[in-house]
Amino acid sequence: MKRIFLSFFLILPLILLAQTKAAGIVVDQEGEPVAFANVVLKGTTQGTITNEDGLFYLESEETHRALLISFIGYQTEEILLNKAVNYDLNVVLVQGEQLDEVVVYVGKQSKKNNPAIDILKKIWAKKRINGLRQFKQYQYDKYEKVEFDLNSIDSAMMKSKLFKGMEFVFQDLDTSRISGKTYLPIFLNETFSKVYGDNVINQNKEDVLGNKNSGFSNNQAIIGFVKDLYNEYDVYDNYLKFFDKSFPSPLGKPGIDAYNYVLSDSAFIEDKWCYHIIYYPRRKNELTFKGDFWVNDTTYAVKKISLEVTKSANINWVKEIYIEQEFEVLNDSVFLLERDYMLSDFSLFKKEESKGVYGKRTTVYGNYQFDRERPSSFYKNKTDPFNPVTFERDSVFWKNSRLESLNKDEQGIYALLDTLKTVPRFKTAYNVVSILASGYVEIDRWNIDLGNIYSGIGFNDAEGIRLRGGARTYFGQNDPWRIEGYMAYGFKDKKFKHGISGKWLLDKKNRIIVSGGNRRDIEQLGINLTQTTDVLGRSVASSAIFTVGSNDRLTNINLTTFNLDLEPVTNFRIRFGSSFRTLSSALPDAFSLDYIDLEAPGGISSETKQFELNTILLFTPGKTTIGNGVERRNVNEDYSTFLLNYTKGLKGFLNSDFEFEKIQFSYAQPWQLGGFGRLLSTVEVGKTFGVVPLSLLSVIPGNQTYFTIYNTFSNLDFYEFVTDTYATVHLEQNFNGRLFSRIPYIRDLNLREIVGFRAAWGELSNANKLISSPTNIPLRAPSDEPYWEYSFGIGNIFKIFRIDFNFRGNYLDIPGANSFSVKGTFAFSF
Repeated sequence: MKRIFLSFFLILPLILLAQTKAAGIVVDQEGEPVAFANVVLKGTTQGTITNEDGLFYLESEETHRALLISFIGYQTEEILLNKAVNYDLNVVLVQGEQLDEVVVYVGKQSKKNNPAIDILKKIWAKKRINGLRQFKQYQYDKYEKVEFDLNSIDSAMMKSKLFKGMEFVFQDLDTSRISGKTYLPIFLNETFSKVYGDNVINQNKEDVLGNKNSGFSNNQAIIGFVKDLYNEYDVYDNYLKFFDKSFPSPLGKPGIDAYNYVLSDSAFIEDKWCYHIIYYPRRKNELTFKGDFWVNDTTYAVKKISLEVTKSANINWVKEIYIEQEFEVLNDSVFLLERDYMLSDFSLFKKEESKGVYGKRTTVYGNYQFDRERPSSFYKNKTDPFNPVTFERDSVFWKNSRLESLNKDEQGIYALLDTLKTVPRFKTAYNVVSILASGYVEIDRWNIDLGNIYSGIGFNDAEGIRLRGGARTYFGQNDPWRIEGYMAYGFKDKKFKHGISGKWLLDKKNRIIVSGGNRRDIEQLGINLTQTTDVLGRSVASSAIFTVGSNDRLTNINLTTFNLDLEPVTNFRIRFGSSFRTLSSALPDAFSLDYIDLEAPGGISSETKQFELNTILLFTPGKTTIGNGVERRNVNEDYSTFLLNYTKGLKGFLNSDFEFEKIQFSYAQPWQLGGFGRLLSTVEVGKTFGVVPLSLLSVIPGNQTYFTIYNTFSNLDFYEFVTDTYATVHLEQNFNGRLFSRIPYIRDLNLREIVGFRAAWGELSNANKLISSPTNIPLRAPSDEPYWEYSFGIGNIFKIFRIDFNFRGNYLDIPGANSFSVKGTFAFSF
């Protein structure tokens, strides 16, 4: 989904509906910008804070005659607004005397004797009894709208060939109240749901009752992209996660080390006396916010808060993030979230004039009800958010369900997209984006897709240059069945390969799926500990165009599978499967899979035939998916994975060669470590009971490609270690630039530091060594001591490239051992 990015842009401010608009720069007497100065419309609590360059923009639907600009250590300046629109204001702040009893700080603020910090500590003490936490049970209505707009549109863009034939779209330009930039709404998604929760039994659920997209029907790719882009968050948490990055919350305990806090003012807000606190980062280039919040003087509940990501924050493709939350005062002691607004400015560059796309999410909450107890079974029975009825709600439903009416621009998006879909140039552009995002070319009249375009060409030592083409049936996003296949041809071995798969969803509630298929192909099996049962895909190492050394330890595989899957509980999947595979070396002179077979002529066999039964238990708590067809889309990546795999090899059935049992377990977990970034961890263990040849053993995953591949060992060749009993661990920590941000000059590059550690231990029995003794490669296992290696990496080079320097820790006496390697990878990430 992260491939989906349209980037368009502007710099022409237009005067529209707002009654007061003001923009400019705040500087000191030396002409230096004053960052994080407070800019307020006189007589109100409406305001903003200057950015790191001293710039500000502010607008209001009411008429105001003056601005008040203030910052600690300076005299407050009052600027008269003689017109409705006042751009290019140049405000000079003069350092001034302060009252003796007021402690004055400039720049970095003290944590001691700071009244703002004292108020913050009271917020911490009260946060567990504020809001919904005060009640045993709760329910409320939730209305959410997500809008995407092209911004920074200028006359050159309007006249460009890109929009030839679509000039009518520019009739509905508007101006952002946050940035002052003109924008064109192009997409709108609305969702209405009811939320239920029980604080006693710690259960909750959200029933989606309506969902509406402008121009794209119920496109689940777009819905999934939006869900992945905008996660739920609670400003009282210690860290807030946006775009896979953790920001310290200004209301959380880590905020005290990340922000400067200033008690700026106090005033009545809806008859509640509140303190006004301004905060801004203590250091540049870290993932931090600037903004302010108003907090009640008795409950210490937040009445409203604004958060704006600082311009220097180490985050890609996002020039600006702005958040507002407003809380409803239910009574003297209860403040409930009423409105949440988030604006993101996506752009290739962070320059002020760069064109981009606004992503705006507005969530409105209402109709709160409390202490209505329901049985625990109520929370387990969730509605299907992709029920067709959900996407077919009429105008009466939406009129009654919207907790906030659509404005004129939002209402026009639906008509705009309906018109655009009839324009050939737009349809072509939309189709190109769809192909790049999915990898498939849609042939609607035949109900098939051609692809995947990203696996069309490859290379290995056995096949030489390899071409591949495939297709799949596709009637819609929620197809109950699907057939998919491919054909490939190698120009060196002059052989065709194929794969075909079919699957059918028998029961939607328990997700009972039967599937089966067959594949004849060439595979690099030395990159995974678990034997493949995939009849369509291949590992990247099987056809890597660039490899270190010879990629000649390849296997001919003829695999047939039949599986029954079910999901009795959300995110807990059970598979009962069977497979029959025939394995032989693709290049016997370089890589022999021969083994001792007393029944074969000459006592040696070069081919393994094996029938297996297997049971897989897969548990992925926290995983979110969309769709209710035979295939679903994953929305998030930050979930745990527990896998238990039991395999039984049967000798004699279908002329199968070996009797054995194998049990394997793996646990993968991403850890958000707040300001220290993200840690990926994986542990795998397994054991084979019985005597089996090399083709059925567990190979410690090597990596002879030039690319960094997680869960492999960068300094191991394929089949360097072979085991029947193993344990491995992989750790990878991405600090998200926390260390580099403290180094002058380097911090301006927004690089990210990554460290990794990998280890493997294993054994290979004498019986298994003996049966595979005819092979022409060494059979060794890391049994004397665990093999280990470590790496240091630099990420975010030019925003898309990462390079890793890998060091081998031991087993350096093995002939040809790789003591050091350099690998890299390309990725589009925030």
